[in-house]
Amino acid sequence: MSETAERVRVIESRVLSDDWYLLKKTVFEFRRADGSWQRQRRETYDRGNGATLLLYQPDSRRVVLTRQFRFPAFVNGHDGMMVETPAGLLDQATPEQRIRAEVEEETGYRVGEVRKVFEAFMSPGSVTEKLFFFVAEYDAASKVSTGGGIEAEGEDIEVLELPFDEALAMVRRGDIVDGKTIMLLQYAAMHLFITAEHGA
Repeated sequence: MSETAERVRVIESRVLSDDWYLLKKTVFEFRRADGSWQRQRRETYDRGNGATLLLYQPDSRRVVLTRQFRFPAFVNGHDGMMVETPAGLLDQATPEQRIRAEVEEETGYRVGEVRKVFEAFMSPGSVTEKLFFFVAEYDAASKVSTGGGIEAEGEDIEVLELPFDEALAMVRRGDIVDGKTIMLLQYAAMHLFITAEHGA
C-alpha cells in the first residue's frame, strides 16, 4: 500500500451512470499535510485506459493523422472536426496490441514495431483514463486498406498525410487542438525530426 493510500478513506461510492462508460460519485476523506481529515466529494468518469500513436516517415518528414467528429468538442464551441493521432481504448488488450489494431482500423496502415515513449493521465481531475503514447515508422508498403474506422461504432474517419512542419503549423494556428496529438507532435519535434538548428 502506498503512503498516499493511507491518506484516503472512502466513505461512500455511488454509480450515477453506466450507459456509455462508468460515472461514479464518491465521498471520501483525505488527510491533509497538517494531519487533519477533510471530507470531499468527487465524480469520476471511468472509460478504461487507452493508447495513441504517431505514424511518421523520417526521410520524407511526413506524419499520418486523422480527422473525425467529436461531439463533446462540438458542444464546447469547436466545429467538432478534430485532427488527431489514431487512438483507442485497450478493451482488455495490451497497449501494443490495441494500438496496432486501432491504427490499421483508422488509417489503413499496418505497423510492425511500435515504440512506447511515455504515458500520461489526460484529465486527472475527473477522468480515470491513462494513455499510453507510441510512435512507429510507416511507408507506402504499410498501407493495406483505406482505413476510416468502423462504421458500426459511429466512426467516419478521414486519413491525413501531412508534412511534419505543416502539422506543427496547424498546432500554432489552432487547427490542431487535441491534447494527445500536440504532445506527440512536440515529442517528434524534440526526438524524431531534429533539425540542424536544434542540434542532434
